[in-house]
Amino acid sequence: MARAAAKADAGPAAGIGRASMGREDRRRRCAGRGHRRDRTVPQCRIVPCEPGLGGSGYHRGMSRRTPIDPARLRNEIAQAAARMIAEDGADYATAKRKAARQLLGDVRIAGDWLPDNEMVEDEVRAYQALFHADSQPRILALLRRVALLAMQDLAGFRPYLAGAVLNGTATEHSDIHLQCFCDSPKDVALHLLNAGVDFETSESRHFANRGEVETLSFLWRGQWPAQREARLLAGEVRAELGAPVGIHIALYDANDERGARGEPGGRPLRIDEGALRTLIAADEAAAGNPAPDGDTI
Repeated sequence: MARAAAKADAGPAAGIGRASMGREDRRRRCAGRGHRRDRTVPQCRIVPCEPGLGGSGYHRGMSRRTPIDPARLRNEIAQAAARMIAEDGADYATAKRKAARQLLGDVRIAGDWLPDNEMVEDEVRAYQALFHADSQPRILALLRRVALLAMQDLAGFRPYLAGAVLNGTATEHSDIHLQCFCDSPKDVALHLLNAGVDFETSESRHFANRGEVETLSFLWRGQWPAQREARLLAGEVRAELGAPVGIHIALYDANDERGARGEPGGRPLRIDEGALRTLIAADEAAAGNPAPDGDTI
């Protein structure tokens, strides 16, 4: 009876004491694993390890998971994103987000933990060399020839080639992305209308992040330009891809051309018709196709 009375007299305070001791034990265990206690959020929040207290990276509070290595995480995200780009035709930003979610679930990480586009592009090349070495070079060569036909017809509007068809990672899912720099961008739309091209108008992001630019998009089936070469090439495209090719023409002001010639990392972001001809000649040389004069390069 005396023990029962003592227990009753202790009342709620005894329970609070036990809870406090439990919290203190958790704090000691958490500190021993290198966590920084964040009093403003629940215990399960993702918090960074303090330098020198158990490594770098993000991991879940109160868990026993090994801290994440940023370099390894970037590599794994780049590899997973490359597969999505090569197999599904995903764009780089979407592929990186999906890859991060696939690897980490709902855990959010800082943007600088994601791989940059050059790193992902390198992984796309490696993936294609391993799994699509036979078909990808043929598809790339066809798309570059279609791009050249389009640029020849748009020569008066200073066209440039950009995107996967330029950097060499294009697949059957890839579209052709052109950029025209001219005094009157609307003249490009009028030129296509006069040529009988049925296009849709939308907006895409300016390459220098200065707002949006008008973009003309359509499916190419050999209907333009009105040349025999275009019709013959369209037959090759149908045989190889089984579908028409999407073409997007972004319309820039002539003054924007001055800022479009940079090559960050030594990789051009866009090339003119002459540079594209050089790439096509290199494609033909690599494939062992005969040169125009009949000799093998």
